[in-house]
Amino acid sequence: MIAEKNWVRGLVAGIVGATVMALWFLIIDASQGAPFRTPGLLAHSLLGVEGLEGRPGAIALYTLLHYAAFVVVGVVSAWTLKKMEVAPSLLLGLLVGFILFDLVFFTSMGVTGIDVVAELGWVEVLVGNLMAGVTIMGYLHFTGTVRAVTWWEALADHRIVREGLVAGLVGAGTVAVWFLVVDSAQGRPLFTPAALGSAIFLGASDLAMVEVNLWTVAGYTVLHLLAFSVVGLVAAAITVEAEKTPALILGAVLLFVAFEAFFLGLLAVVAEFLLGPLAWWTIAVGNLLAVLAIGFYLWKQHPLLRAAFAADPFDRTA
Repeated sequence: MIAEKNWVRGLVAGIVGATVMALWFLIIDASQGAPFRTPGLLAHSLLGVEGLEGRPGAIALYTLLHYAAFVVVGVVSAWTLKKMEVAPSLLLGLLVGFILFDLVFFTSMGVTGIDVVAELGWVEVLVGNLMAGVTIMGYLHFTGTVRAVTWWEALADHRIVREGLVAGLVGAGTVAVWFLVVDSAQGRPLFTPAALGSAIFLGASDLAMVEVNLWTVAGYTVLHLLAFSVVGLVAAAITVEAEKTPALILGAVLLFVAFEAFFLGLLAVVAEFLLGPLAWWTIAVGNLLAVLAIGFYLWKQHPLLRAAFAADPFDRTA
């Protein structure tokens, strides 16, 4: 009975989230004098057939797929929260929204080859998904019975997550400050995040297309923080295991090398035109400073690792 009730909660949460998303784009489309442009465009993207933008049948079909997808999200969210015994929260809603945004972007590019985010506007898509995510978690929160567990409680019980997120923020902040200094010294503050944001969200392919504004800088900053959060979590996991096997600290060195190669490769793919204005050494120094900052933070958090490494860093039985 409880499992059935949880399933129904998830289903309804998905429907409510889908409705909020649909109303958001209906308002945007209507304000531009083109009601139902968004579902028509998305139907065209999924089916690959021209001229579907104004056809009621295509719009109805996409609407059904839209609601079905959100029902899955709602049910999975309810099931996951039940298993983890964690109460829904605003932060979890924002997290779901960011995940939905990523799914829209990568699915549209991978499945249809059409950049739906660019067509609809990345700000509008991001805001819509965040609203839907918060709505789903809000409904689950007000209809749930799980004891509310604060994020501080959850992080206190998960050392790797806690230290990984802090390490990620430290690394992200270090790189951001470094490039702010470099850009300011060249008389173009915030050029680097704006250029990367323009390349990712606006498809900029040369310096003339770079837009230095709040949206490009903020959009790239969000991705910047997410990327470094992943790096921080991996680094924290390696550090915790290295307390048992100090030689694993070499894994951190390999992580840095891989991180450098990944970032340069990503830059070459996404914004090749920046490899000239952003000299390779500025990228290397920025990432090196970030790794040193992350390493210093984690080193200070693990006195057992310091002691074991000082005794014999290659002792596999430490």
